[in-house]
Amino acid sequence: MKIHSILLKWLEMSSSYFEHDADMGIVGCGMTIEQSFEAAAQAVFAIITNLESVQPSTVVTIEFEETDLELALVIWLNLILGKAQELGMVFSRFYIQHQGNQWYAKVMGEKWHDGMERGVEVKGATLTMLSVKQAGPIWEARCVVDV
Repeated sequence: MKIHSILLKWLEMSSSYFEHDADMGIVGCGMTIEQSFEAAAQAVFAIITNLESVQPSTVVTIEFEETDLELALVIWLNLILGKAQELGMVFSRFYIQHQGNQWYAKVMGEKWHDGMERGVEVKGATLTMLSVKQAGPIWEARCVVDV
Protein backbone atom coordinates (compact mmCIF):
# COMPACT_ATOMS: atom_id res chain seq x y z
CA MET A 1 0.00 0.00 0.00
CA LYS A 2 2.82 2.42 0.88
CA ILE A 3 4.63 1.70 -2.43
CA HIS A 4 1.38 2.34 -4.30
CA SER A 5 0.96 5.79 -2.70
CA ILE A 6 4.59 6.69 -3.37
CA LEU A 7 4.16 5.70 -7.02
CA LEU A 8 0.96 7.78 -7.31
CA LYS A 9 2.73 10.76 -5.72
CA TRP A 10 5.62 10.41 -8.16
CA LEU A 11 3.25 10.23 -11.14
CA GLU A 12 1.48 13.39 -10.00
CA MET A 13 4.76 15.33 -9.67
CA SER A 14 6.59 13.99 -12.72
CA SER A 15 7.22 16.22 -15.72
CA SER A 16 8.73 15.52 -19.09
CA TYR A 17 9.41 17.05 -22.46
CA PHE A 18 8.87 15.93 -26.04
CA GLU A 19 10.17 16.95 -29.42
CA HIS A 20 8.02 19.51 -31.21
CA ASP A 21 8.80 20.18 -34.85
CA ALA A 22 5.95 22.57 -35.49
CA ASP A 23 8.16 25.66 -35.61
CA MET A 24 9.95 27.26 -38.54
CA GLY A 25 12.86 29.65 -38.71
CA ILE A 26 12.53 32.68 -40.97
CA VAL A 27 15.24 35.01 -42.24
CA GLY A 28 14.86 38.39 -43.89
CA CYS A 29 17.81 40.15 -45.54
CA GLY A 30 18.20 43.63 -46.93
CA MET A 31 20.50 46.60 -47.34
CA THR A 32 18.74 48.33 -44.44
CA ILE A 33 17.13 47.22 -41.19
CA GLU A 34 13.77 48.11 -42.71
CA GLN A 35 14.34 45.96 -45.79
CA SER A 36 15.31 43.02 -43.60
CA PHE A 37 12.09 43.45 -41.59
CA GLU A 38 10.04 43.65 -44.81
CA ALA A 39 11.72 40.49 -46.13
CA ALA A 40 11.07 38.72 -42.81
CA ALA A 41 7.38 39.64 -43.10
CA GLN A 42 7.31 38.27 -46.65
CA ALA A 43 8.89 35.04 -45.41
CA VAL A 44 6.18 34.72 -42.74
CA PHE A 45 3.26 35.33 -45.09
CA ALA A 46 4.76 33.08 -47.79
CA ILE A 47 4.27 30.24 -45.30
CA ILE A 48 0.57 31.17 -45.15
CA THR A 49 -0.16 31.49 -48.88
CA ASN A 50 1.30 32.07 -52.32
CA LEU A 51 2.06 35.79 -52.17
CA GLU A 52 2.02 36.19 -55.95
CA SER A 53 -1.71 35.49 -55.97
CA VAL A 54 -2.53 38.09 -53.29
CA GLN A 55 -3.76 41.42 -54.64
CA PRO A 56 -2.40 44.37 -52.62
CA SER A 57 -5.74 46.17 -52.84
CA THR A 58 -6.20 47.18 -49.19
CA VAL A 59 -3.68 49.21 -47.18
CA VAL A 60 -3.42 48.85 -43.41
CA THR A 61 -1.20 51.14 -41.33
CA ILE A 62 0.60 50.03 -38.20
CA GLU A 63 2.63 52.01 -35.69
CA PHE A 64 4.51 50.92 -32.62
CA GLU A 65 7.31 51.99 -30.33
CA GLU A 66 10.37 49.91 -29.50
CA THR A 67 14.02 50.76 -28.94
CA ASP A 68 15.45 47.23 -29.14
CA LEU A 69 15.84 46.09 -32.76
CA GLU A 70 15.34 42.41 -31.98
CA LEU A 71 12.16 43.01 -30.00
CA ALA A 72 10.98 45.38 -32.74
CA LEU A 73 11.19 42.48 -35.22
CA VAL A 74 9.01 40.25 -33.04
CA ILE A 75 6.53 43.05 -32.35
CA TRP A 76 6.35 43.89 -36.07
CA LEU A 77 5.68 40.31 -37.13
CA ASN A 78 3.14 39.69 -34.36
CA LEU A 79 1.31 42.95 -35.08
CA ILE A 80 0.87 42.14 -38.77
CA LEU A 81 -0.15 38.56 -38.00
CA GLY A 82 -2.68 39.86 -35.47
CA LYS A 83 -4.01 42.47 -37.88
CA ALA A 84 -4.38 39.85 -40.62
CA GLN A 85 -6.32 37.62 -38.23
CA GLU A 86 -8.48 40.49 -36.98
CA LEU A 87 -9.40 41.66 -40.48
CA GLY A 88 -9.62 38.23 -42.12
CA MET A 89 -6.89 39.26 -44.54
CA VAL A 90 -3.61 38.07 -45.95
CA PHE A 91 -0.82 40.55 -46.74
CA SER A 92 1.64 40.44 -49.61
CA ARG A 93 3.41 43.82 -49.56
CA PHE A 94 5.22 45.26 -46.57
CA TYR A 95 6.76 48.69 -45.96
CA ILE A 96 8.29 49.78 -42.67
CA GLN A 97 10.33 52.79 -41.58
CA HIS A 98 11.59 53.95 -38.23
CA GLN A 99 12.81 57.13 -36.60
CA GLY A 100 14.47 56.43 -33.28
CA ASN A 101 12.16 54.13 -31.38
CA GLN A 102 9.04 54.92 -33.47
CA TRP A 103 8.13 52.43 -36.19
CA TYR A 104 5.67 53.23 -39.01
CA ALA A 105 4.43 50.58 -41.41
CA LYS A 106 2.00 49.94 -44.24
CA VAL A 107 0.97 46.47 -45.25
CA MET A 108 -1.10 45.64 -48.30
CA GLY A 109 -3.23 42.67 -49.11
CA GLU A 110 -6.76 41.43 -49.49
CA LYS A 111 -9.47 39.49 -47.69
CA TRP A 112 -9.24 35.71 -47.73
CA HIS A 113 -11.48 34.17 -50.40
CA ASP A 114 -12.21 30.69 -51.68
CA GLY A 115 -9.78 30.83 -54.58
CA MET A 116 -6.75 31.45 -52.38
CA GLU A 117 -4.24 28.74 -51.67
CA ARG A 118 -3.99 28.16 -47.93
CA GLY A 119 -0.63 27.07 -46.60
CA VAL A 120 0.29 26.67 -42.96
CA GLU A 121 -1.12 28.93 -40.24
CA VAL A 122 1.54 31.01 -38.49
CA LYS A 123 0.50 31.66 -34.90
CA GLY A 124 3.22 34.11 -34.00
CA ALA A 125 6.86 35.15 -33.94
CA THR A 126 8.90 34.01 -30.95
CA LEU A 127 12.08 35.04 -29.18
CA THR A 128 13.71 31.76 -30.18
CA MET A 129 16.89 32.29 -32.21
CA LEU A 130 15.98 35.98 -32.44
CA SER A 131 18.66 38.07 -34.11
CA VAL A 132 18.87 41.38 -35.96
CA LYS A 133 22.41 42.12 -37.08
CA GLN A 134 24.48 43.61 -39.83
CA ALA A 135 27.01 41.43 -41.65
CA GLY A 136 28.97 43.69 -43.96
CA PRO A 137 26.48 45.69 -46.03
CA ILE A 138 23.61 43.26 -45.41
CA TRP A 139 21.15 43.37 -42.51
CA GLU A 140 19.72 40.05 -41.39
CA ALA A 141 16.54 39.69 -39.29
CA ARG A 142 15.70 36.18 -38.08
CA CYS A 143 13.55 34.36 -35.58
CA VAL A 144 11.47 31.24 -35.17
CA VAL A 145 7.74 31.43 -35.85
CA ASP A 146 5.19 29.13 -34.26
CA VAL A 147 3.23 27.26 -36.92
